[in-house]
Amino acid sequence: MDNLAKYIDHTQLKPDTTKEKIAQIVEEAKEHDFASVCVNPYWVPYCFEQLKATSVKVCTVIGFPLGATSTFAKVEETKQAIKDGATEVDMVINIGALKSGDKQTVLADIEAVVKAAEGQALTKVIIETSLLTEEEKVQACQLAKQAGADFVKTSTGFSGGGATVEDIRLMRKTVGPDMGVKASGGIRDLATTKAMIEAGATRIGASAGVSILKGEQGNSGY
Repeated sequence: MDNLAKYIDHTQLKPDTTKEKIAQIVEEAKEHDFASVCVNPYWVPYCFEQLKATSVKVCTVIGFPLGATSTFAKVEETKQAIKDGATEVDMVINIGALKSGDKQTVLADIEAVVKAAEGQALTKVIIETSLLTEEEKVQACQLAKQAGADFVKTSTGFSGGGATVEDIRLMRKTVGPDMGVKASGGIRDLATTKAMIEAGATRIGASAGVSILKGEQGNSGY
């Protein structure tokens, strides 16, 4: 598979992540030329400074990991992340609103973040597949597409389940050929990575990016 590293958002989102660990993933990203590093908003300025002379992007998360913050908070978090140097933002939908049947709230929430990021950062919409029925997964993808987001994404990695090939196929079928689909959560080896890409993923979120490139089994985690 050509240029596999450019499929990978090299990720470190655990709450106890130290600066030493962030520095490590930055150096790994430089060495392997990953698509991005994906970090919590606090680490965005540091990563931007370290990576601004490279082709590696800085990706961060919005409303993470529950998605239950207000739309106002998500918009302000997005604006600050972009100001700090992020050029990709992965937002969590309002999962409770979706499961309550309140699609308008979900749509407006995504639209507000897309508008805040417009022209400055890609928007990826985390639908948290492990908490949704198949019908809800389809609805979430349709709403993200309607809102003008750039990607739909499977998971935060913090809700008891991650990406599956079946979910990637469903998401790709729902959004069509032109929208990005990101598989994340529990992807730790090359075979799984390839299976996700073959199913329709155009980006992979993983903390085991280096192990994946080497064909090794990575440690458990995001």
